[in-house]
Amino acid sequence: MKIMYWSDYACPYCYIGETHLKKAIENLNLGDQMDIEMLAFELDPSASKTYIGATVDRFAKKYGLSFAGAQERIDGISQMGREAGLDFRYAETRYTSTFDAHRLTKLAGEEGPETADALAEELFRAGFCRGEELADNEVLLRCTRAAGLDEDRVHQVLASDEYAEAVRADERAAHSAGVSGVPFFVFNGQYAIPGALGKTEMMRVLQKIRNGETS
Repeated sequence: MKIMYWSDYACPYCYIGETHLKKAIENLNLGDQMDIEMLAFELDPSASKTYIGATVDRFAKKYGLSFAGAQERIDGISQMGREAGLDFRYAETRYTSTFDAHRLTKLAGEEGPETADALAEELFRAGFCRGEELADNEVLLRCTRAAGLDEDRVHQVLASDEYAEAVRADERAAHSAGVSGVPFFVFNGQYAIPGALGKTEMMRVLQKIRNGETS
């Protein structure tokens, strides 16, 4: 089964949704039947390269919420993450551009899907569990090192515009497909699932597609 999904490292639902997908695959023993590819999608292409303010303040401004209302929503998202088994600390995130993180994911993809997946996990964990800035080169270097990428090659990419077009191509494809939010999953090039389904719901989707129940 081929699964492609648009995702952004700044999106908490993407980390949660990806985690549910992996657990569903594991529970159904489908690991050796899966071909999974993450596609780049920046929720905010204009995001700053440096941290400019607390998550609660950004939420309150973006959604027109009171401080208390913003904090309540953030706490709810963190609880969703913890229920997925993640050490999720959304209030501590330091929101920055994810463009370079996506470029490095393209580099990792050339090493193979396992390397790309390992890097994606490191980047999500850095952002949502450790409160690190994903536009910070030192953070990116630590994540790529943990995923097994060659450090000199990573420096080359960060010092250039390599893989920028690959990221933009993913985003153009999302626009052409009418994708305006992430995560957005496409199964076997035919069946689209927007949003972060729970593990049980994701298992049902996988079972239906595997069994040919395409309705």
